[in-house]
Amino acid sequence: MNAPGRPPAEDAQRTGSGAAGRGSAAGSGTPGRSALAGRRVLVTGARGTFGQHLGAALTAAGAHVVGLDLHADPDATPAVLGVDLTDPAATPPAVAAAIDRLGGLDLLINNAGVGGPAPAELPPDEVVRRQIEVNLLAAWRTTAAAMPALEAVRGRVIFVASRMAVLPLPLAAAYGVSKRALVAYADALRHEVGTHVGVSVVYPSMVASPIHDSTVAAGLSLSGVSRPEPVEGVVAAILRAATARRAPRDVATTRRGRIELALARHAPALADRIVRRTVAGRLAAGDLDGAALAEGMVRRHRQDRR
Repeated sequence: MNAPGRPPAEDAQRTGSGAAGRGSAAGSGTPGRSALAGRRVLVTGARGTFGQHLGAALTAAGAHVVGLDLHADPDATPAVLGVDLTDPAATPPAVAAAIDRLGGLDLLINNAGVGGPAPAELPPDEVVRRQIEVNLLAAWRTTAAAMPALEAVRGRVIFVASRMAVLPLPLAAAYGVSKRALVAYADALRHEVGTHVGVSVVYPSMVASPIHDSTVAAGLSLSGVSRPEPVEGVVAAILRAATARRAPRDVATTRRGRIELALARHAPALADRIVRRTVAGRLAAGDLDGAALAEGMVRRHRQDRR
């Protein structure tokens, strides 16, 4: 049998080894076709920004892919099955249908996610509940439904978290909480199944996508707080995690991301000071003056300046 968290044996034979990078495009850091050819992959949030790019990249690399999303598109390439992953009754049969269509499962990518403004000082509302449902519980129930198939082939599961899981920002409490909880879930899962299933977490920063639309509409844009990065870099990081010889625990998507992850874990007080200074600069510039959800922060900032 395969070593835990390694690519399936048939894929190792196909590439000549299970090691990452052998069969990769030279110097690109992105796995080549042979590293993923024949892999059976399920991607959630398949019609979103990350999901569409992942589906295209995996298909181009020779993987067999099925997506899950709220809205079905069975004629797309890859095909997308429709399911509400926040529905406990609907998720297991949808996952089973995807696995049946693939003929098994080597890799699950929990990519589905939603965002939205949510100040921590205000009571949780429907926006908060939905982020926790989609970002945490949907991934949990999808993983649970897929686990027997993954364990059977000693496959892998990858969670798409966020840099905000370790570097939370004000006015976006629900997103940070849900993504930090997702990391905690992945850590617990690794302890339980890590001898047979590889478990990795990827930490993107801000990528231009509709997930930020409601935050921008509320006057709470992350511009000037989070540094944007290209979606292609996020996809490349996910594919590297999928094809590494052993499933990596935590995967940053950029060099800056690696520094920020290390800073958050080893010098959290310093990380807090950096975030506070950055946010204070935006408050001083009046960037949040028109945002109703930031009223408390704006008021306290003005009081401190008197």
